[in-house]
Amino acid sequence: MTAELVRGQNHPLPHARLEIRVSAGKPVVAGVALGDEEGRVPGGEWVAHPGRSGLPGIEVSRQATADHRLTVDLDSVPAAAHRVTVLLALPIGPAAPVRFGAVAAPFVAVAAPDGTEIVSYTVTGLDSESAVVALEFYRRQGAWKVRAVGQGYAGGLAALLGDQGIDRAGELASAIQEAVAPGLARTVGTPPPRTTEVRRGAAAASNGTPGGDAGPGPGPGQGPTVGPGPGAAPEPLPTTPPPPAQTHDGPINYTHPGRQSAAPPPPPAAPPAEPGRPPVPVAGDATGWSMEERLYNQVWGMFEDLARTAAAYRSAVDFAESRLDQELDHALSDPRNRIGGAGDAAREAARAKHDRLTEQAREVLDRDLAQLAAESDVVEPALPPAFARWDNPVWHAYRVPMEVPMAVRLGDLHLPESPELRIPMLIRLPLERGLWVDSGRAASEAASMMDGGQLRRLAMDTAVTHAARLLAVYPAGEFTVHVIDPAGSAAASLAPLVHSGVLDEPPASGAQGVSTVLAKLTQRVDLVQMAVRGGASDALPPDLDTAEQLLIVNDFPHGFDDRAVTQLRYLADEGPAVGVHLMLVADREDASAYGPVLDPLWRSLLRVTPVPDDHLADPWVQHTWTYEPPRVPPGSQVLQQVLAQVAEARRTWRR
Repeated sequence: MTAELVRGQNHPLPHARLEIRVSAGKPVVAGVALGDEEGRVPGGEWVAHPGRSGLPGIEVSRQATADHRLTVDLDSVPAAAHRVTVLLALPIGPAAPVRFGAVAAPFVAVAAPDGTEIVSYTVTGLDSESAVVALEFYRRQGAWKVRAVGQGYAGGLAALLGDQGIDRAGELASAIQEAVAPGLARTVGTPPPRTTEVRRGAAAASNGTPGGDAGPGPGPGQGPTVGPGPGAAPEPLPTTPPPPAQTHDGPINYTHPGRQSAAPPPPPAAPPAEPGRPPVPVAGDATGWSMEERLYNQVWGMFEDLARTAAAYRSAVDFAESRLDQELDHALSDPRNRIGGAGDAAREAARAKHDRLTEQAREVLDRDLAQLAAESDVVEPALPPAFARWDNPVWHAYRVPMEVPMAVRLGDLHLPESPELRIPMLIRLPLERGLWVDSGRAASEAASMMDGGQLRRLAMDTAVTHAARLLAVYPAGEFTVHVIDPAGSAAASLAPLVHSGVLDEPPASGAQGVSTVLAKLTQRVDLVQMAVRGGASDALPPDLDTAEQLLIVNDFPHGFDDRAVTQLRYLADEGPAVGVHLMLVADREDASAYGPVLDPLWRSLLRVTPVPDDHLADPWVQHTWTYEPPRVPPGSQVLQQVLAQVAEARRTWRR
């Protein structure tokens, strides 16, 4: 039975080899520090962190993720180490939270080698802190114990490391943050909270649905329940009316239905499955107050199940390979196997065992993939326009929406274990990060095979497709698109936006056009920031466009001087918080003259490509996923028809 610790409580440890499981609502950095008898860490070399993930007896994650699996062998740590401290910190990056009080309370569990949880601890009571000492293992009378610490630091990772006695703690903290920055920049997004009720597929792991484990390693659906953080869906109006006022049996209930604290209803009941067969997939098989929210949670649940299923399979295969190597080495080192056919028999037995283990892992993987594919087949046709592919019939019945959707689809994701199983890449709205459509030939193998001019045209076509979808999913008048095309080279790609009339102004060109648009949007960011900080949102100028703003920049940095580059960086950093978003179409090599000055800009944007490319990562186990950009079917007029409706709705709204 798992012992649930509270702050300051300790517990004996029956095992020396341990797995530390960390779950949080947002990606966090995890590390382990080794201290002496007084708890002091002698130096930075005694800290295992993403930039230096291994110490004797310690192994930590190399990325900032929402889930971590750390391994500790207390019998293998140096004899001088009397304390082993588990550290958590929020990463510094685009759209990353700056305090633990704004995210779900981190959950930490300590498990035995067989996966049985020994203790767990929910790190509550954090507010302005951005780093925390979660747990510590310490020697007491020759035995190891674990204590729940929960000590937070508002000064961040540098303050935490300094309190551990490390000299030059600031430099070490910066090195750790730099180590996780590349992985954080390529992470797709933050998943919605998962509980055992969120998705029936996750709860049915033991019944043959996705979630079975294929051997050592993290399996689908593993991990403790965490509460909703700021990345969770806002609580919309419930589908049932509020309780009636009670005039006789109690006081009147003045609770607004949109502020109810109850959890959303569970998924609808699925049709009964045949004996011995997995449950029949159902669209909307997740919790949520609306069908849109249920589908959103279901898609992210499929995303997580596929990530963890592939992780379990890869872990099982790695285990089989490692075991084969060990048994072959043992067979070669045994002198008795050097005479006669004993050695050949031992090697054949080792390979047969390896093949059997990999076949078993593949069977489990194929079972899970089949269930996920069946679920995808029923979910894809049921998706609303914001979540649907361009070839979905739902677009033929398109009408300009009255409300902003939860998310928008920016393409598809798949893994090499099942390339035909595509997961919709849903990104929450409003956008937390800008987009970088990479037009460089060095971006991927597919891009390197294309002509440079053709690739640039395709990149701009992709940007226009993304912009058209964003315009289509927002209500009339609530989303405005600006375009900077310094050399006027993207006229053909921009034709759908220009000819439909969805742009308030023609694309800006030349140095003067670049300067005018950037100055206008920079001023808007300044005004809104001042109004928000001063609590005077009603003091904004009456002619200020309060709609979400999207700036498309083609062929960056052509036409940009140093001042314009600085303004663009400012918009990328400060704009998303006040409704100004950036979509950059650029080849990074073209901006190489700026050197590291633009590195923060590239990291702040979510990179997408105009051709399939392996560069995005999931937030759970950091698999590398193949990104497939959205495509309008050849010969289809769906894009023009949708934009025509958007333009007409905008004209009607202005009357």
